[in-house]
Amino acid sequence: MKQRELAGLLCFTWVVTLLYGEMFAFWVPYLWSCSWPHHHHQSSGSEMVEAGKQNDYAKIAVLADPQLMDRTSIGLAPTSPALKAAQFYTDLHMRRAYLGSILPFKPDAVIFLGDYFDGGPFLSDEEWKDSLRRLKHIFDLKDQGTHADFSVYYIPGNHDIGYAILHPHKPQVISRYESEFGARNHKFTVGKVDFIAVDAQSLDAYPLKSQSSLSWGFVKNVSSDSNSNPRRFRRAIQDQGILYQNYVTEESSNDLLDLIKPVLVLSGHDHDQCAVKHESKLGTVEEITLGTISWQMGNLFPSFMLMSVRNFSESDPNLASPQEAVLTQLCFLPTQTYIYIWYLALFVVTLFSLLFLPTNNKSLWQQVVAVLSNCKQILSSNFFGEGRKEKTDDEDCEYEMIWDAEGSMHLVKKSSNRPQARSTDKDSVERGGALIRPTARKLNQEAETSTNLDISIEGGFDPTAKITPKPNRSISSIVIQRLIRTLRMLTFIAAVNVPLYVMLLFKDWNDQ
Repeated sequence: MKQRELAGLLCFTWVVTLLYGEMFAFWVPYLWSCSWPHHHHQSSGSEMVEAGKQNDYAKIAVLADPQLMDRTSIGLAPTSPALKAAQFYTDLHMRRAYLGSILPFKPDAVIFLGDYFDGGPFLSDEEWKDSLRRLKHIFDLKDQGTHADFSVYYIPGNHDIGYAILHPHKPQVISRYESEFGARNHKFTVGKVDFIAVDAQSLDAYPLKSQSSLSWGFVKNVSSDSNSNPRRFRRAIQDQGILYQNYVTEESSNDLLDLIKPVLVLSGHDHDQCAVKHESKLGTVEEITLGTISWQMGNLFPSFMLMSVRNFSESDPNLASPQEAVLTQLCFLPTQTYIYIWYLALFVVTLFSLLFLPTNNKSLWQQVVAVLSNCKQILSSNFFGEGRKEKTDDEDCEYEMIWDAEGSMHLVKKSSNRPQARSTDKDSVERGGALIRPTARKLNQEAETSTNLDISIEGGFDPTAKITPKPNRSISSIVIQRLIRTLRMLTFIAAVNVPLYVMLLFKDWNDQ
């Protein structure tokens, strides 16, 4: 393979890799791996949903735990280049996921399950506003966390407002959150399904009765509403005022299930995907914990959820059960860690190929043709060689033409009288073609001897002296030549792919 062909092949490989890793990979969920659950749902009492009934569903995208990195994440100063780089690449992945994987589904609403910031309660007002600006940029939000094309709903997480024990000491944490995202406990309706958002941080805050009673009072008010639709209950993590706690107590969980009577419970905070079934007085209720959307939060497989909710009431005869009012589909985003590992592996392969892969004057096409020709010969000799005619005794016979009385000609085989050459006789040769080789070899030896003698006599050297062979190139010169060649071809590959990478890097980051 020629040098320019090797460089061109590696350059093309890098172009395809960058296009996939920085752009096409984020199109896969929408184009291939995920869809709205009502598109392939078959209820227990009806056939598959027909195309004309697609409007019977409202479409909701659910996201959890963006948890934007800040100075509290990895203990670096706010102006640290390492922290800035980590923030940029983490934010960029979530923005690409949101714009390329989620928004193409054209949801009617988007629900965030909390933990928008990492150190939200411990950030100064200036730092919190900077994180809020980044959040709005990543998810293309306007003032007050709204969007121009659909409704957006929020629920607080422990990384946003902290635990209840913190609230008396930092009341501004609650006020700044509610001024931007609204009330912590609220109810809203999408389609014909009611959504109950509960600030579960304070449900078990027994030492702080005011905080606990606020959330429980909201839950009791919701439970007393007789004109309600099938409910979906959302909660985050909570605490008891002193210790860190990931889950509400069993007593609080049972009270919530009995009062709200949900058909589905969604939660976040764990950063991983899981599902569990709870037993309540009204039967089994499933709780789904949604994984984080960020690839930097300890989950190699970030995800989001597509949810289809019925647009008609529970009394509609088409609704077989309340559970079928809410359909869910978990969707996975590109594995950014594996993409970067592939970049590193391709870089190692590129260096190895440029340093150690031999090159020659033959083009890649000529080598491919030669390889195919050799393969053809091997296949022909192995699979079709048996059909060839083998040597027979006819090769040592002569044929004589004889005419009979009727004038017909016949061939009569007779033994050949030609002498057979003995294989042990190296000097006697039967055919002229074989005789040429020893003669040519002898002539070449005589000419070489004559030339050597002439050179020796003209140069004043001893004719009997041994001629020193031409020395080979030193290893150092070969290494230097290889390094120069590698640097030259790396420069060519970088000249094409670095601008492409920078363009793809900032394509989705800039404001649209």
